[in-house]
Amino acid sequence: MPRPTALFRPFAPCSRSAGSLALSLITALLSLQAIPAGVRAQTAAGPAPAVSPQPTAAMAEQAARQAAERILTAVRNRDANAYFALLAPDSQRVSSPVMAARALQRLPQLQSWSISEVVPGLDSNSVSAQLQTSRGPRSVLLVIDGKGRLEGYHVNASDAKAEDVVRAFMQALSNGYFVTASSFLSERVREEIPAPVLQRKWLALQTLTGQFRRVRSISRAESNDQMKLVIVSTQFNRLTDNLFVILDDENQIIGVDFPDAPNPPRAATP
Repeated sequence: MPRPTALFRPFAPCSRSAGSLALSLITALLSLQAIPAGVRAQTAAGPAPAVSPQPTAAMAEQAARQAAERILTAVRNRDANAYFALLAPDSQRVSSPVMAARALQRLPQLQSWSISEVVPGLDSNSVSAQLQTSRGPRSVLLVIDGKGRLEGYHVNASDAKAEDVVRAFMQALSNGYFVTASSFLSERVREEIPAPVLQRKWLALQTLTGQFRRVRSISRAESNDQMKLVIVSTQFNRLTDNLFVILDDENQIIGVDFPDAPNPPRAATP
């Protein structure tokens, strides 16, 4: 192990006169005082490391607003490649540019929009926007992560029929558009069942029932001021079973019951 360098070393013998030594000391002192204190500190300890400024709430809000503009522009232009590139990784895993193109074609044409509110969060930011579409005005909530990617969204369908919301949810689910399907879920349920989990649940159900064939009927079974229960009679290859979908008073889906033990297949009739 090398010995540590001494902090103080003795003066080497010198033959200079006292007058010349004093002049040298004064010159050195004057040159040292001419160097700013900050430069002296950097010279002694090396250059100060660069410190990246922490993003402020205003910076996060501006970044989320710009990300929302990019996402909505891609939707308006039906640019599937740009839209797919703006999806968060979890959503990309259950989608593709081709699927994004098909999903965008199913949406009403987005004509214009205005961003009404941005709420910065710890891991993501919520952006509310008012849309003008070919089917009339709509409000949407976009959930955008810290890198400006779309984690999820929810279109306000409080003025629609609960059965129509469930029908649109089942169409997206059965066609494999899991990002679109998750947009019908409430914020809490989207956090618990993001698009990849929704995909796993739907595929796991079909290992028991066989491949999805069609929705036979959608009917409301019960409702009150807080919730609505909608029953979806669904036909699979092996059997027909009921899925139970629960919506809140704003038509956000707050529960989907995928049966763990579906009805057994019917016996063949002679």
